[in-house]
Amino acid sequence: MQTQELVSFLNDLLSPHLIKDYCPNGLQIQGNEQTDKIVTGVSATEALIDKAIELGADTILVHHGYFWKSENPVLTGMKYKRIKKLMDNNINLIAYHLPLDVHAELGNNAQLGKLLGISNIRTAEPGNEQSVLVRGEFDTAISSNDLTDKITQVLNRKCLHVSSELARPIRSIAWCTGGGQGFIEQAATLGVDAFISGEASEQTTHVAREMGIDFYAAGHHATERYGVKALGEYLTEKLELKVDFVDIDNPV
Repeated sequence: MQTQELVSFLNDLLSPHLIKDYCPNGLQIQGNEQTDKIVTGVSATEALIDKAIELGADTILVHHGYFWKSENPVLTGMKYKRIKKLMDNNINLIAYHLPLDVHAELGNNAQLGKLLGISNIRTAEPGNEQSVLVRGEFDTAISSNDLTDKITQVLNRKCLHVSSELARPIRSIAWCTGGGQGFIEQAATLGVDAFISGEASEQTTHVAREMGIDFYAAGHHATERYGVKALGEYLTEKLELKVDFVDIDNPV
């Protein structure tokens, strides 16, 4: 299909115009006018670009693209090498950041909740469907230590658990994938038992202990694999495009 038709389809699906973001969403680097083969991944790294070239992709679709707010705009070093490879090989780069976090079905938050078996997934801010903080419940309470093991197993990445109590039951939960640890206080005020994010900051431990909420840092990359993967599968189903998800290892 025409690449611009694909971008229009994605914009209609993910509604980036409704969200204030830290980067441009949609087509970031123009390449082939026709898209028949897509490679999806979490971040537009050089390793992902190399794999896309190897697989003969026309387009790369990612969660973390380029041109972030306040970054140095010059095209030198790492950024130059990445963009040069894309342009030399006529590959489009399409990226959706926050719009892919918040989508109710395909988003990172929704996909993580489904993977962990959380029910009644909904925005944590009633009336704000673009909220990056969501909440839900387990049908049956799970011990806080068992939840650590479950997250570690499901995401194949060791989970950090900070708790103010030993092995207490977890039923209600809130989460924000990626670098969402700053939402822990908001999660605690919701009265939920636990909060999951990708990363942890120094102060996150103190907030968890002092506000009485269990906190789980499950990895930025690990918690954000599944939105772009689901999006690619959706494109295969709806548009009959060839899509390969490529997971470039990242322990963070």
